Amino acid sequence: MNSTTTAAPVEPAPGRRPAPGTPYADALRAQAGRDWVRLNVPGHAADPDSFPPLASLIGPAALRMDFPPLLDGIDLGVSSPLEEALALAAEAWGARRTWFLTNGASQGNQIASLVAPALGRVLVVQRSVHSSVIDGLVLSGLDCAFVQPSVDAEQGIAHGVTAADLARALAEHPDAAAAYVVSPSYFGAVADVRALAEVSHAAGVPLIVDEAWGSHFGFHPALPGSALSQGADLVTSSTHKLAGSLTQSAMLHLGHGPFADRLEPLVDRAFRLVQSTSASALLMASLDVARASLVAGRDAVGASVEAADAVRRTIRGLGRYGIVSDSFGRFPDIVAADPLRIAVDTRSGGIAGHEARRLLHRDHEIMVEVATDSAIVAVVGAGAAPDTDRFVEALHRLPASPADSAPDERSRPRLPSPGPARLTAREAFLSRSRTVPAADAVGMISADTLAAYPPGIPNVLPGEVVTTEVVDFLQRTAAAPSGHVRGALDPAVSVLRVVDAGGAPPGTAVTRAAAVRSR
Repeated sequence: MNSTTTAAPVEPAPGRRPAPGTPYADALRAQAGRDWVRLNVPGHAADPDSFPPLASLIGPAALRMDFPPLLDGIDLGVSSPLEEALALAAEAWGARRTWFLTNGASQGNQIASLVAPALGRVLVVQRSVHSSVIDGLVLSGLDCAFVQPSVDAEQGIAHGVTAADLARALAEHPDAAAAYVVSPSYFGAVADVRALAEVSHAAGVPLIVDEAWGSHFGFHPALPGSALSQGADLVTSSTHKLAGSLTQSAMLHLGHGPFADRLEPLVDRAFRLVQSTSASALLMASLDVARASLVAGRDAVGASVEAADAVRRTIRGLGRYGIVSDSFGRFPDIVAADPLRIAVDTRSGGIAGHEARRLLHRDHEIMVEVATDSAIVAVVGAGAAPDTDRFVEALHRLPASPADSAPDERSRPRLPSPGPARLTAREAFLSRSRTVPAADAVGMISADTLAAYPPGIPNVLPGEVVTTEVVDFLQRTAAAPSGHVRGALDPAVSVLRVVDAGGAPPGTAVTRAAAVRSR
């Protein structure tokens, strides 16, 4: 399978039409153009003369458009510019309803986790979900059952889950609330969402898809179809990643499927619970603009796809490095690849991914999205036109290890298998805890979520037993040049927070085990 293969060419959703403007962004501009005396928040009062450092940082135009919520002509009323923008976004993505998020797709994942307890007792979750899904489980208190993804052991990356594995997990949990999967993966692997939706619906539960990395899907025939078009019921969309809005802006989309009536009021209530009462007008305006650009920018998106394809062709032709997505055909859970993701196997070219990323940044002023021990991932935004020739040239100027000192395959850190779960995420998070040296934490129950970041897929969850394999992986990740472990108490992961058995909630597995020991 090559990097641009898709399950089927995808045309725009029925009824999609050229973007009819940007009602919310236009309303902000019009409001900012009036001669206001602003005696409300924000405290900078849109006065560049009084706040020159801020005006110099973001520009006076952005300062003037930084309005608070609840203004006539902006977001008040059922036919406000904000409501128009939300309706246009729902139409563009083929949703029954869309919510604008100002705390990223992480907020959407938390909302989805919060509504699940109203649907059942167990959330069936792909184990390689983003850490924000686990944060949502801490907030909701819901129990979960994990479906293991396929893993590329050579690259040390997780992909997706098959419909058969998901169906098996759902059959084992008749009290399931929903199924929760990720597509595409951080490396651009696209799951068979249609099949996953079919087995979820057959089991009587909705399918929730973390499509953070696929907000651009469906807007060009060369791109995979969106999760909504494949039958997903609730979809988180990190619009800022590749669809062109500002960092931290995202959307949550509700599908038209059999669970829409049940989900809509639940999602709306959970949205109000976690959305800021001072949501950024600038972030929401950027969502409005990004939607219009995607709908009207078919040619620009096509040019971005061709630019990414050209990079892969050139790298293959030069022969030093491999392309990670070229091996996707070996995995039954992968049906397509995101062509705007360029994942390069740097180890095959004699340099570790972390070192490649560091040298590209330091010596060539080139930023890539992420590095692992084996690879780097570059992304091309939908509609973006980066200098890809410069990237390819710099990549091939990186030093390679001599043959006799090339990176040892045995030294590659492998993705660790998670330890067994003993508590729910919420039980472990709220238990009394203590901090111990990492080596001493082996065999104990983690009180925290720890994730090599990016991509932010948890390697140990609250409630899971800490293993030697996990500790070694996290410490090696932290020691890498650009390594970072989200949730770690110190940069080197030398200590971990674990559940104190004497402080666990009554009736949990920990206190039950302690009671048995005391007898």
